[in-house]
Amino acid sequence: MKKKVAVGISGGVDSSVAAYLLKQQGYEVTGLFMINWRETAGTLSGQCPWEDDLLIAELVARKLDIHLEVVDFSNQYRKRVVDYMFSEYAKGRTPNPDVLCNREIKFDLFIKAAMDRNADYVATGHYCRKDEVQVNGDKEYRLLRGTDPNKDQSYFLCQLSQEQLQHVLFPIGHLHKPEVRKIADEQGLATATRKDSQGICFVGKVDLPEFLRQKLPPKPGNIIEIPSDLPIYEEYVALHREYLKTRSGYEKLCHEFTYAPKDGKIMGGHNGAHYYTIGQRKGLNIGGKAEPVFVIATDTKDNNLYVGMGHGHPGLNLWGLFIPEKDIHWISRTGMLSTGVRRNMLVRIRHRQPLQPATLIRNDKGMYIMFDRRQRGITPGQFAAWYDGEELTGSGVIQ
Repeated sequence: MKKKVAVGISGGVDSSVAAYLLKQQGYEVTGLFMINWRETAGTLSGQCPWEDDLLIAELVARKLDIHLEVVDFSNQYRKRVVDYMFSEYAKGRTPNPDVLCNREIKFDLFIKAAMDRNADYVATGHYCRKDEVQVNGDKEYRLLRGTDPNKDQSYFLCQLSQEQLQHVLFPIGHLHKPEVRKIADEQGLATATRKDSQGICFVGKVDLPEFLRQKLPPKPGNIIEIPSDLPIYEEYVALHREYLKTRSGYEKLCHEFTYAPKDGKIMGGHNGAHYYTIGQRKGLNIGGKAEPVFVIATDTKDNNLYVGMGHGHPGLNLWGLFIPEKDIHWISRTGMLSTGVRRNMLVRIRHRQPLQPATLIRNDKGMYIMFDRRQRGITPGQFAAWYDGEELTGSGVIQ
């Protein structure tokens, strides 16, 4: 009897090729199209992107001769993803809706919907891989990087669990993007030349301040430029030298700098510190500088936005980050670090960032990550994911 797989058909080339490959492998394939966002406020297109996506998904399903069903998770998406976004931005943090969408919707509600329809597995068009290993007689699932280094999407799945991985197939994780498009073209799929989706997961391209204004009203404040020669930066360099010698003092190197208006000078105004994120350049409206100006800190309590000039500004480039104990998540049971343990691993703090050599240090407060090289734009609210070779073993929310 054929195993039944429910594929998340999105209207994109990746999910449609995933469905085709599974049919070729002998699975009984059905498609589920998810509607997760019905509103247009703040979107640049002014329309719901899912409407066009559904039309394309229906063409793909017809071509592949598979049944396609529509499931509506829009209420849950608002509560689990969008409301969390608003809450984090209000605190001056920058959430990652794509990671949350995968954890809360695609690999939770979607899996449950598929299991309710008697599916044995679910499948998506993510560029990542999964395998199984035996550990003391028990089965463990490993989440591996996609073969295509330019499309690896494992970072977006860094919050998945063993239970979720148990039910998932990644049919295109071993392929490169051009190979996927070639397959779609050879099979005459409507998605063969369709552009990849961009913007917030299921919402699409947005004007972020306009989108956030739905719940976070404008609040005029000052933009304050911080010079690169503050004494705290010299102290930071000295602390790092001491760390290299003794491997101690990492706690102070893994926290953001805090600033006060007296540390710099007012360079302009803004409409709300909660609309900005670390490393942002656009929207500051500061001209006449020798180098570009970037956001280095947001203070939503006093509504001050702190900026620094130049890519190399010390406030924008840090040696480490901290993840509180409650925000540490493990995919791999065997890869877990016990309290008091240090381990050299590879880390990324954003999608598509090249993997960075780092030392993970766990104590009773949480996880400290010290990088071999300074990292630009470490952003509270984002996820740090760590890898043991090809395997993504865990992740956490940056404080």
